Amino acid sequence: VEVDLPKKSYSTELVGLEESKCIEKIARPQDGGFMKPHIFMLTIPQVDGGTNISIKLRWSQKLLYNDGQFTLTVPFSFPEYVTPAVRKISKKEKIQLNVNSGIVTGILCKATSHPLKETKRHAEKFSFLYESEVLTWSKTDFSFSYSVSSSNMFGGVLLQSPPLYDHDQRDMFCVYLLPGSQKSTEVFKKEVVFVIDITDSMQGRPLEATKNAISSAMSKLGPEDSFNIITFSSETSLFSTSMELASKEAIGRATTWLSTKSTVEGSTCISIPLEHAYEMLSNTSGSLPMIFLITDGAVEDERNICDQMKKRLKNSGSLCPRIHTFGIGSFCNHYFLRMLAMIGRGEFDAVCDLDLIDNRIQKLFSNAFSTVLADITVDAFNDHEQIEVYSSCIPDLSFESPLTICGRYEGSFPDTLKAKGILGDLSSFVMDLKIVRAKDIPLDRVLSRQEIDLLTAQAWLSESKQLEQKVAQLSKVTCNISEYTRMVLLEKNKIDKAIESSGAQKVKKSDPHKIKDPLAPRKTLLQSLSVGFGDLTATAKNIRPGFEQPKLPDAAEVFLKATSNCCGRMCNRCCCMCCIQCCSKMNDQCAIVLTQIFTALAFIGCIECCTLCCGQDGQ
Repeated sequence: VEVDLPKKSYSTELVGLEESKCIEKIARPQDGGFMKPHIFMLTIPQVDGGTNISIKLRWSQKLLYNDGQFTLTVPFSFPEYVTPAVRKISKKEKIQLNVNSGIVTGILCKATSHPLKETKRHAEKFSFLYESEVLTWSKTDFSFSYSVSSSNMFGGVLLQSPPLYDHDQRDMFCVYLLPGSQKSTEVFKKEVVFVIDITDSMQGRPLEATKNAISSAMSKLGPEDSFNIITFSSETSLFSTSMELASKEAIGRATTWLSTKSTVEGSTCISIPLEHAYEMLSNTSGSLPMIFLITDGAVEDERNICDQMKKRLKNSGSLCPRIHTFGIGSFCNHYFLRMLAMIGRGEFDAVCDLDLIDNRIQKLFSNAFSTVLADITVDAFNDHEQIEVYSSCIPDLSFESPLTICGRYEGSFPDTLKAKGILGDLSSFVMDLKIVRAKDIPLDRVLSRQEIDLLTAQAWLSESKQLEQKVAQLSKVTCNISEYTRMVLLEKNKIDKAIESSGAQKVKKSDPHKIKDPLAPRKTLLQSLSVGFGDLTATAKNIRPGFEQPKLPDAAEVFLKATSNCCGRMCNRCCCMCCIQCCSKMNDQCAIVLTQIFTALAFIGCIECCTLCCGQDGQ
């Protein structure tokens, strides 16, 4: 965030944990941070009425993917109170959209919320512009969709040299696989075990939303599929002693059994129910076995659980059980759950907003049930010592979600690359991957969020200080939040340098730590924006998710209610929104410029967003 005022300027940056300990001024929770997972708030103090304010915001978010179509959605709905009191004054809305798909042919623009005019098209690059004189600000979020016209699975590889500021000077690569748009592709026969935490902290909305999602998921199983349900706290309870075919009668009994389950007091034990689930699926053949673990708590033996599962799955051979994990709240260890899913070739997701539990769990189930290619391998990864792949096990490809695999390499990259896997009918599949050296795509920034999440999980498991430092450095240079960095607000005074220099204080040479550069910005440490590594104490006390969130002051509550209406549709992908309250004299022009949307990686497109609000002179 960058804010420019006549006498001062403000900006945010990320610093390492050690550096953050030296910052004396600490912001209150309501002065900066996430009010909701999709609403970021920053308080700028002492702004006089009528002041011209320039504000720039940059963030990255995932593109939505559905039926072979990618969609970008950006908040562009403005509450009534940001409209000037004199409503007949004409205002400008402007949206500039640049798309670099990374795919040369077969790109079709499908839909847009605003009348975009195409200004440029060259190979995989497109540029669009919307500009309009309006009397009131937009009440419609901006959305843009495009598709890749291929009915079959396909993929490619993007290569790029690292930027100069990158401490890791090895070249980068990204393998992407797209499922195609042909729905007739056969999916796998499934054997599914749902493992559900029912400790007392899950009482109320978490458990009810989980039950609803599981009931819905069971109804989507085919008659050849089989399932079971395990609930756990300090003890374990099974719906059935063996796997049940997904008949209407069995699903009905399971739904009734599940509805009778309520939360119980006691500690959280994950290892025993996970072992039960694995044993039930250890002898499957001709199907894709899946374990879904849903919890809101942390346990002491998490690293041991990962080690044990890694050993078991390594010896399981082809189509071993997949482990999909879902975390509720911030007391569970998101990085344990991510690592467990990585080991089990599964998918991880988590929510801190309890209103999103049902939707996001169902999305996790839907992705897994739509698997079209499993046991994926890339031939060069095992044979090339100079290639490092960040994900130790490649997850499966789902019809509902593209797949990306990123890493680094030294020397020359192989001239040809093949991806291999098993299809839903259990036949083998081989795909040639086209290798392209990416141009005009900052691959380091597009991949940084995925890279930080995977490396943080590895750093947690291995307790490696070297990996922690690597994540911190990557976080700082790419402006991505991490567990090993903190965000600070920098405040700079626009005072004549000569006056500042003449007013500099003299200090003794023997006390260099108290020397203050008069031109240095004042730093305020914001509240932590990361989720942490779980909370064993809160789990042991069965504190419910969301209970730890501080009460917002009345003004922030009003602001939250006003802004929540305009961004609810952003919730199914965890992305950040910056909301700004403007006075009547600064609304003459509001422009949002989107630059460099890099979507060759499909669902991890990088978006830079710039918002500018200026005075009636329009400058």
